[in-house]
Amino acid sequence: MAGSVNKVILIGNLGADPEIRTVTAGTEVCNLRLATSRSWTDNETGDRKESTQWHSVTIWDVNAVNYAKNYLSKGSQVFIEGKLETRKWQDQSGEDRYTTEVIIRPISGKLQGLSRNSSQSLEAPEEKIDTPDTSKPDWEDVPF
Repeated sequence: MAGSVNKVILIGNLGADPEIRTVTAGTEVCNLRLATSRSWTDNETGDRKESTQWHSVTIWDVNAVNYAKNYLSKGSQVFIEGKLETRKWQDQSGEDRYTTEVIIRPISGKLQGLSRNSSQSLEAPEEKIDTPDTSKPDWEDVPF
């Protein structure tokens, strides 16, 4: 195989408010818990069934962290694009543990709010600048 692709795209709802923490050098990192669900009708019973998967998301992109901090909350629907990464860590008893999570890094990831309360933009609002009316020249200001 010439290459491979590690890309995850999810649309789901946050199960909790974004968790912001500061790591070395003052960099802020955001952790999200994202729920994705599917539903179907059981062919045998006719009952409606639902299955929910929970995903851990870690955001390293400064702009996405700021967006999550300012505009997202529990229940917000979001679009996430990132990579799957597995990391090894040790619990309190010294046992090795592994966690697989979706990582959003600068350039290679994306976070976008889809629900009404999270669809605001981080861009500053346009300021209205008073400009003179140039449709009719003021002949008294002409220097000749």
